[in-house]
Amino acid sequence: VQLQASGGGLVQPGGSLTLSCAASGIIVSINDMGWYRQAPGKQRELVVRITSGGSTNYADSVKGRFTISRDNAKNTVTLQMNSLKFEDTAVYYCNAKVVAPWGVRDYWGQGTQVTVSS
Repeated sequence: VQLQASGGGLVQPGGSLTLSCAASGIIVSINDMGWYRQAPGKQRELVVRITSGGSTNYADSVKGRFTISRDNAKNTVTLQMNSLKFEDTAVYYCNAKVVAPWGVRDYWGQGTQVTVSS
């Protein structure tokens, strides 16, 4: 199983970016999917998670600005980020709890850099 993330980049404060992540491989189903981020010198933190049924859990710092969605048929998850702030600068990682024939495991994407700068 592999997670491939894309969509990072450089954006000015107040701007928008969309991150996408696609899971591929031998997948029976995917439970939770989500996005985490890690800023320089800080621990990785949860940005948002979404269940297979569409329930979401956002970090307080991104509520009202970020929106997560997923396509269960395509095994993809998307993060729409609006009103970006300097403090959103980080490497963003997608995560998926994948059900495979051998069991349930957490998988991580390779990380994509988001830089908010003027």
